[in-house]
Amino acid sequence: MDIAQALEIARIQHHCVLATYRRDGSLQLSPVLAGVDSDGKVVISTRETAMKTRNLLRDPRASLCVLPDGFFGRWVQIDANVDIVHLPEAMDGLVALYRQISGEHPNWDEFREAMHIERRVLLRLNVEHAGPDRAG
Repeated sequence: MDIAQALEIARIQHHCVLATYRRDGSLQLSPVLAGVDSDGKVVISTRETAMKTRNLLRDPRASLCVLPDGFFGRWVQIDANVDIVHLPEAMDGLVALYRQISGEHPNWDEFREAMHIERRVLLRLNVEHAGPDRAG
């Protein structure tokens, strides 16, 4: 599967499992919602204090398994290096991600305030590989 195909799947299927590396080299898995931004980066909102963020600050490699809502069906694994965008630079991306997944927020001022209170960051995955390349 080429990267463009994987991004098309990630644009419409938002339920994912993110794998990052702990300090001891073992995997840490997190259920996340993801989207794709206008630059073709897979994006995830998380907290600055989350273990996945701490892991990525130490080792920027990650894998993301993008799943369909019903679990069975078309899926893709995306391998990437991750950039972490902190507030205030992350705000426009956080708003765009919310819109992509959930539509319009009833109160954008409250949303922005919550992003600051929760110390949200935006993970931007620079996709290097996607698969599976074959079935069966």
